[in-house]
Amino acid sequence: MTPAVTAAVLLAAVTHACWNAIAHRITDKLVGFTLISGGGLLIGLAMTPFTAVPATGAWPYLLSSSVIHIVYYALLMRSFRLGDFGQAYPIARGTAPLVVTVLAAVFAHEVPDGWAAGGIALSCAGLTGVALWGLRGRRPNWVAVGAALATGVAIAAYTVVDGLGVRASGSSFGYIAWLMAVQGVVIPAYAFRHWRGETAAVLRPFAVVGLLGAALSVAAYALVLWAQTRAELAPISALRESSIIVGAAIGAVFFKEPFGAPRIAAAGLLVVGIGLMLHAG
Repeated sequence: MTPAVTAAVLLAAVTHACWNAIAHRITDKLVGFTLISGGGLLIGLAMTPFTAVPATGAWPYLLSSSVIHIVYYALLMRSFRLGDFGQAYPIARGTAPLVVTVLAAVFAHEVPDGWAAGGIALSCAGLTGVALWGLRGRRPNWVAVGAALATGVAIAAYTVVDGLGVRASGSSFGYIAWLMAVQGVVIPAYAFRHWRGETAAVLRPFAVVGLLGAALSVAAYALVLWAQTRAELAPISALRESSIIVGAAIGAVFFKEPFGAPRIAAAGLLVVGIGLMLHAG
């Protein structure tokens, strides 16, 4: 985890939290994700003439990731419908790093050393603290929690699949371009069938903000994929999920959801965990 990789992943965390907030802000989740996914498709197609086609060995990963991303989008839409942004987002993102650590050890043979393992553990403790704070003082909506947990497992799955795929691709930008182009077809196609002749009228009021979300989404994941070619998957996953703290701040400022001292403490744990992962690097 060099300073350059760390900076790239932290920037990805900020942009990722922003596009998730945009997706949550659009009341009709199908509208939001149609614009974000369709915008990603357009950006991916625009990138393909200027990037290398991924190597043959990367395509099984890329196609598998596309399927997992569709499942992820569906679960994320359900999470946002059922729960507050400050609850659903931390649980979904906070579940992923530990699962990624296990999957990366099994499939990528990346077993973190003592410093990195300590950093991942502390970071996950901070992220879990944010998630638990989102549930305080009320009876949990277990359906919403279950959807958010399932979203986290999907995140972990595509993180490891894409980590292996981008390393086999020969071009991180070529991989992200084709990944966006392939996976971006499904949700817009479903939406067009669902709305039929009314599609343009339904999407138009949210087009600008939705396409902004798409650009942020592509930028965030491109940074992560580039980082995955230069560092191990588990520390990158833990560091990327610092977006939870950004998401909590966005929830407090724009959605009037409480932040509170426990989240400040969780952010402190996350910072210490990042420091340990940098020491390991």
